[in-house]
Amino acid sequence: MSLDAVLARLDADLPAATDRLLDLLRIPSISTDPAYTADCDRAADWLVRDLQSLGVEASKRDTAGHPMVVGHVEGDGPHLLFYGHYDVQPVDPLELWDRDPFDPELQDTDQGQVIRGRGSSDDKGQLMTFVEACRAWKAEHGVLPCRITFLFEGEEESGSPSLVPFLQENADELKTDIALICDTGLFESAVPAITTMLRGLVAEEITLTGPSRDLHSGMYGGVAMNPIRVLSTIIADLHDDQGRITLEGFYDGVPELSDAIRSQWQNLNFDHKTFLGDVGLSEPAGEKNHTPLEQIWSRPTCDVNGIWGGYTGDGFKTVLPSQAHAKISFRIVGDQDPDAIHRAFVKHVEDRLPPDFSVEFPLGKGSKASQMSIENPSFEKALKALSDEWPRPASYIGCGGSIPIAGYFKDLLGMDSMLIGFGRDDDQIHSPNEKYNLESFHKGMRSWARILHALTT
Repeated sequence: MSLDAVLARLDADLPAATDRLLDLLRIPSISTDPAYTADCDRAADWLVRDLQSLGVEASKRDTAGHPMVVGHVEGDGPHLLFYGHYDVQPVDPLELWDRDPFDPELQDTDQGQVIRGRGSSDDKGQLMTFVEACRAWKAEHGVLPCRITFLFEGEEESGSPSLVPFLQENADELKTDIALICDTGLFESAVPAITTMLRGLVAEEITLTGPSRDLHSGMYGGVAMNPIRVLSTIIADLHDDQGRITLEGFYDGVPELSDAIRSQWQNLNFDHKTFLGDVGLSEPAGEKNHTPLEQIWSRPTCDVNGIWGGYTGDGFKTVLPSQAHAKISFRIVGDQDPDAIHRAFVKHVEDRLPPDFSVEFPLGKGSKASQMSIENPSFEKALKALSDEWPRPASYIGCGGSIPIAGYFKDLLGMDSMLIGFGRDDDQIHSPNEKYNLESFHKGMRSWARILHALTT
């Protein structure tokens, strides 16, 4: 089957493909807000109809929350699963948007044309790059290049509560040779990439209670232990002066990078001074014996995400609070065990409690990291296909964030995932004025066409 004909079709049909994306972006499928339940259903229905127009046997599947969209098309060669999500983040604060977030448009900017609107980059625009590649393939050849299963979720932005049960209940139907996930981006907005490492996450919240009530600092200050002081010590003791995390056994399961991956990362010429300078900082704060890029992609972290206690309103109130609170997260890598890290964190806190103090851990949940085996020949084929489309050669990269779906596919369905996306660092996902560069949309479609060709020839 001719790849050139498919690429030419994608070029010619770009305006129509953009109009279809704008139509999908007009549906306010905010999964976290029950007021938009009907809109999530509408988005699922829209995708079912669109897949059916390609000859895909597609349907909307009910869950305890928002529906899944599942589609199947038969074919020869490998069996691929493509995953994306149709739900979007809330738009607050609305006043910071330059236009209605669900009235998307194509805009001219100093970096070329962009598609502006909520969900344009995360994840409707990315999802549609694959669908449009399939549409062009079907238009040119009458069939899709191989057997493909489509899985579109409606709860990714609200924690995917229905996803694991759905995968477990439909494992036989959904298991394929490999999964394709389009929810990542270009490295430094320029280099096409396959993400092979995803950090997991352990989220903790603690509440320390000391005195039975808030106390007057003039009467009790100095003699009564202050919960904020205790909490500050606990937090300060989480790192040593080399940037290492001090929890007992924390680094169990942390792998070392292979020489091949380390070499690829060094060739990316990552400039940490520019990276930090963009947010008003200059010095890396992580483990001193690892490069900044290694710290972001392949090393575990511990960060305080929120801390509060006592009086924080206007003016001044001389109080010793009864309680102090913090939210702390750990990004984990390799084979680190979220449950073991939670237990080590509990011990770290309890070992530092003064007499008469108590502590609660109301959260304490986590997900494992994911690491893909690039020994699968599909990875090298896809890497070359990406390199053929973009000006700069593609690279394997890591990701500092967490995309649990890749781990679920591995653990529940026994298959690796290729995470390939075309978002840019300035797409403002989850923020006002989200956008997706038209070039990302266009070359993303062409990239998937090349990958499908590479995986099936």
